[in-house]
Amino acid sequence: MKSFSDQYLNRIRITPQLLSLTNALSEYKGKEVLYTRQSPDVLEKLVERAKVESVESSNRIEGINVKHDRVVDIVEQQSTPRNRPEEEVAGYRDALEYIHENHKAIPVALNTVSLFHQFLYKNTNQTGGEFKWEDNLIIDRLKDGTERVRFRPPPASQTYLYVHELMNAYKFVSSQRNLSPLISIPLFILDYLCIHPFKDGNGRTARLWALLLLYHAGYSVGKYISLERIIEQSKETYYESLERSSQGWHDEKHNVEPWLHYFCGVLIAAYKEFESRVGVFREESTKTGQIKTYVNKAVIPFSISDVEQACPNISRDMIRLVLRELRNSGTIYTTGKGRGAKWVKK
Repeated sequence: MKSFSDQYLNRIRITPQLLSLTNALSEYKGKEVLYTRQSPDVLEKLVERAKVESVESSNRIEGINVKHDRVVDIVEQQSTPRNRPEEEVAGYRDALEYIHENHKAIPVALNTVSLFHQFLYKNTNQTGGEFKWEDNLIIDRLKDGTERVRFRPPPASQTYLYVHELMNAYKFVSSQRNLSPLISIPLFILDYLCIHPFKDGNGRTARLWALLLLYHAGYSVGKYISLERIIEQSKETYYESLERSSQGWHDEKHNVEPWLHYFCGVLIAAYKEFESRVGVFREESTKTGQIKTYVNKAVIPFSISDVEQACPNISRDMIRLVLRELRNSGTIYTTGKGRGAKWVKK
């Protein structure tokens, strides 16, 4: 496969910046055990929040928009889907749960490629898991309504061969070549997206593959922090790095540096957020103390939602109560009312 041939791998340049990123991620990986030595209820809250954010963001990146409250209800299985977008939300939920629960036993194989796609559409009238039957293009839709071709994937007639080669090449490199998974995993994702094996659902299944392969490599931060949300928050850079690194892919003349840097940057951001969240719990055992610790560390105006994300084991009512107490004591003040209100330290 294009990014896994010996000739291409030998040409990859590990820049000082990339080496710094991979070294930092190796350190974070080593500290994961410490981060996860929290009370089960705290970790469970992080997992639940990450599921909601991952389902919402991964679908929204692809233009599938569902109201947040409905996403929560569907992810928590408190409601059944009412329309096509909600059916696809439910599919991504099921795929995430399958990976979280079974990642050790899920192989890198053609069947898994089809299975992930089947999950996306299992609640719809559309059949999932079938490779594209006609050629497709990766297209950018510009603000003025026009379109441009960003990349031409291999023809539909060669999809099976390309995917088969990708699975075999990744497994061979992972077992036989001394290549960091922080390099081989983003290479797999890049090749997968360039192959574009399905008519639609390629971006979402690629993000599922990233979660699975990171699990296999011992990087489980995606269980507690939504990688999809971080990607959505940096969506322009996400697409830009993919486009830059896919140019020349068909001839193995592509430059993977932009994509490698972006992918590792997403993981760094996730680990920093994970460390920040569990750090609050290490420092304070009481809920009031956790909220006050967050407020004391805040350097910019924050919202109640920000506190909720940092302290997922605490209810919104409790957060409001403590913030009102801090306001009454003169520690903080609010800059507005309603959902858009921000709190600032005096």
